[in-house]
Amino acid sequence: MAKSAKGTDETGTTKKGTKKKLRDLLRVPEGERVDLSSYDASATPAGPADKAAGVLATAQMGDRLAGLQERLYAASTAADRRRVLLVLQGMDTSGKGGTVKHVIGLFNPSGCRIKAFKTPTAEELEHPFLWRVMKELPRPGEIGIFDRSHYEDVLIARVRGLVPRSRLGRRYGQINRFERSLEDDGVTVVKCFLHISYEQQRRRLLERLDNPDKHWKFSPGDIAERELWPAYQEAYEIALERCSTTYAPWYVVPADRKWYRNWAISRLLLEHLNALDPRYPKADFDVDLCRKQLLADRP
Repeated sequence: MAKSAKGTDETGTTKKGTKKKLRDLLRVPEGERVDLSSYDASATPAGPADKAAGVLATAQMGDRLAGLQERLYAASTAADRRRVLLVLQGMDTSGKGGTVKHVIGLFNPSGCRIKAFKTPTAEELEHPFLWRVMKELPRPGEIGIFDRSHYEDVLIARVRGLVPRSRLGRRYGQINRFERSLEDDGVTVVKCFLHISYEQQRRRLLERLDNPDKHWKFSPGDIAERELWPAYQEAYEIALERCSTTYAPWYVVPADRKWYRNWAISRLLLEHLNALDPRYPKADFDVDLCRKQLLADRP
């Protein structure tokens, strides 16, 4: 069974029989020690019964998500600065790209801002590590999606020893202050760690080798990276511990089952958008007068 909030089971039902929100079940509590080995990557907390039900449930969320997105964008035309930033982190094959394809496909793409962060360029390396992230933030009314993010600078940077440990230690505080400033500016940050197991990653890498159409997604370096699995798990545990806050919590999303991963992230976005409850702005003109003018006009 996946680790979940105290007093709940995988259905998300408490001992008193009340259902908890998925964001409460998957959230990493602020200040709590994180041991990823205690989280079941194949679990389906509060999820549908099986893959078929999960795929259907995800599709059925589409209209509600699109409607809330439209309201969020419409509200921005009346100076509402609120927007959403979905941060996706996880080991290779955990499904960051798949999430963008299947979950963000439920939204109107014109209202989304998607950025996949790769190895920093020479120009980016000349600036503080948050510089390239700040340039890609969603604008008011938009939904932003980061495929990898500023957390790379405390993950791979830690595992590969790219910066001194003293500087690395300061980055966690910088990240927390940065995310606090985002919240103060109307950005709802939804950070999802896609938790995949070691064996499931092996299966997905083998699938890429077995399918010539997926060879482009494979690199021999992927095998070498697996040797660093324990170091990456430790780096993620530290990041989750130090940077899961009340204003920008981390969510551990079991990712061995792709259908559950897609359902869970769709559900998390739906819960956050429902909480924002964006509203269509009221007309700043005389609606009745405009209607009369249109009905009375002639060519």
